[in-house]
Amino acid sequence: MSGTVTMYSTTWCGYCNRLKSQLDREGIGYTEINIEEDPASAAFVESVNNGNQTVPTVLVQPVGGGEQVVMTNPSLIQVKKALAA
Repeated sequence: MSGTVTMYSTTWCGYCNRLKSQLDREGIGYTEINIEEDPASAAFVESVNNGNQTVPTVLVQPVGGGEQVVMTNPSLIQVKKALAA
């Protein structure tokens, strides 16, 4: 089983763009969802960020199939650790 990364973002978010370029450079695949175009995703982001639409919010399903991890504005190292868990 392989891990998955879902990034909730906006087009104007500098932190999102930085994390995307780091993931691309490391060859880590991800699915990007623009919360400004998807109300259900915006509601999910709010639900895990105390009512705020804070991006990037990243949902990681670890490689081993363990419990999903949700992180707000994580570093590349944090994403890699969550994937490997």
